[in-house]
Amino acid sequence: MEWLDALDDDAAARRAAGLRRELRPRGPAIDLAGNDYLGLSRHPEVLAAAAGALAEFGLGATGSRLVRGTTAVHEALEKGLAELLGAESALVYSSGYLANLGAVRALVRDGTLVVSDAHNHASIVDGCRLACAGRAGRSGAATVVAPHADPAAVRDILAAHPGRPAVVVTESVFSVDGDLAPLAELHAAARAHGALLLVDDAHALGVLGPRGAGGVAAAGLAGEPDVVVTATLSKSLGAAGGVVAGPQQLHRLLVDTGRTFIYDTALPPAVAAGALAALRLLTGGDALRAELHARTARAVARLRGEGLEVSAPDGGVVSVTAPGPDEAFAWAAACRERGVAVGCFRPPSTPDGRARLRLTVGVGVPAEDFDHALDIIIKERP
Repeated sequence: MEWLDALDDDAAARRAAGLRRELRPRGPAIDLAGNDYLGLSRHPEVLAAAAGALAEFGLGATGSRLVRGTTAVHEALEKGLAELLGAESALVYSSGYLANLGAVRALVRDGTLVVSDAHNHASIVDGCRLACAGRAGRSGAATVVAPHADPAAVRDILAAHPGRPAVVVTESVFSVDGDLAPLAELHAAARAHGALLLVDDAHALGVLGPRGAGGVAAAGLAGEPDVVVTATLSKSLGAAGGVVAGPQQLHRLLVDTGRTFIYDTALPPAVAAGALAALRLLTGGDALRAELHARTARAVARLRGEGLEVSAPDGGVVSVTAPGPDEAFAWAAACRERGVAVGCFRPPSTPDGRARLRLTVGVGVPAEDFDHALDIIIKERP
């Protein structure tokens, strides 16, 4: 059939460009690819809390949050997240992706200008596209992509549209290279224009800030009325789901009108209970965060010492440049054959067209295994 032939042609073009992707069942490996930064996904208290909720509520949530999907566990998790993030309220979603889609869409109104960092995650990009698609009631909204981590450029973009409602959107710790956005400067630029600042704190929650409250808190912006925070629960909390935190009025808007919240099956109560237990552990001390930052610094120093081009990360993401997409794919495969799991980022997933291995540092990996994994990465370099 013609449409299947067209799909085959597209697949052949992707293979020729070194952009083939594969699904593989997870097997035994030293994990430098997953996002379990603090090693909480297997913590006994987390597993016990999840098991208790599983026995009480069953496997799934059985419905959307507004039908039968909300439990006391969901409400306790939202209260705990709001307190940690310094927000008036928090709303939990079944994924961080849906949280970003819902937050961006809710904040964009008629004529809104969205200023989005060039390195933002795909969920933010898709949220901007959805919100600015010109649907009824949202006409005239538009997105401008700003140079990466450049507050002066953001200020100039906003100044070129005086009087226009605007939202500045950024990650805190960027998911590709692990660098930290200049949040205080971005907030100053946004506030000078009367714009909102929306920050995806996914890779900073649990890693930065007082008690692991994230990049927004580390920048002194927690609780500001013109700041909205999103995050996933699948990284430092070792669970799944997402959250939007901000003023109570935004919470009401999302519950009343947010399609990615209203029409989605709720986060399973067992996952919410595990995330709540992880949240309590995360805020209970700084030892895990200190170990994470020490390991990250050790990895950067070791890899740079071998002549590799490595990012200067502020969180737990370490990016190692590969010569090209094919070399990155082969490098990751060679590491996998030696029992080390690493991330392989290639265009179009990379915002700058540069292929790289992405290593995520997790303190749940024994220290000797972590150092051995670095040996393998260096040995198998292309």
